[in-house]
Amino acid sequence: MLDTCKTQLLGLYYLATLPQRRHAASRRCLQSQVPMIVLFYHRVADKHPNGWTISTTRFRAQIEWLRHRFEIVSLETAQQRIEMGANDRPTVCITFDDGYADNCQMAIPWLLAEKIPFTYFVSTLYMQLGKPFPHDVARGRPLPPNTIEQLRDMATAGVEIGAHTRSHADLGAVHDKRKLADEIIGSREDLEDVLGQAVQYFAFPYGMPKNLSTAAFRLAYEASFRGVCSAYGGYNGPAGDSFHLRRIHGYPEWSRFCNWLTLDPRKLSIGDLYNPGDYRNPKEL
Repeated sequence: MLDTCKTQLLGLYYLATLPQRRHAASRRCLQSQVPMIVLFYHRVADKHPNGWTISTTRFRAQIEWLRHRFEIVSLETAQQRIEMGANDRPTVCITFDDGYADNCQMAIPWLLAEKIPFTYFVSTLYMQLGKPFPHDVARGRPLPPNTIEQLRDMATAGVEIGAHTRSHADLGAVHDKRKLADEIIGSREDLEDVLGQAVQYFAFPYGMPKNLSTAAFRLAYEASFRGVCSAYGGYNGPAGDSFHLRRIHGYPEWSRFCNWLTLDPRKLSIGDLYNPGDYRNPKEL
């Protein structure tokens, strides 16, 4: 009942502030200051839903909604616009985390058929072992991870495959440099070994401010990753930090999804919640 009331209130807030948002959006377009939005999903499936699953029907409806209102681009294109300090159109990127085999039933084939770019982040240990993620086992519903063959097929089809640690570790709690390197660089090496191509992006598991660290940012930067992704929300403004891409969850609820995608004025500063520090400085921490 409480969740229903919250959803209804959010819907009313969204409708009430829509004229203000449209006016602000027009102004940003004229000034070439439209933020880049990066979405993340985990699992697209109709069986065994959980908090990180979206139905196939809702996923397709969201992507169709985006296609009519945004330019859907790769992470690299979004970064280029951030680095140029200018973007004059609504822009969105699509990403996936973890690596669920269910995504190969509908989501991946459909995105490829529609020529929609996306980046697919994988925790490599579960791909290698063919074992379910511990967070699914803990909930009593083990779900199959992607196989090596599925990832190879994706890479061959042109999908950008990214690293997501080896063990889906909380890197904010990892202080040993060797362990950090094993999770971040090791996951890239695992993928490059099986795919035969360079892996340029890394996404933090969990991705909240407490799950990030300056040491992890610095290690990824010095290892020549093209960029890293968090997951605590926020928009990526032109002339911002193009290496750190802030992401928003692809919420199944329409009111939450539309509220984020139309730049809720209350959330414009969320991207500043976490400051990774001077990770480009080569000095020892």
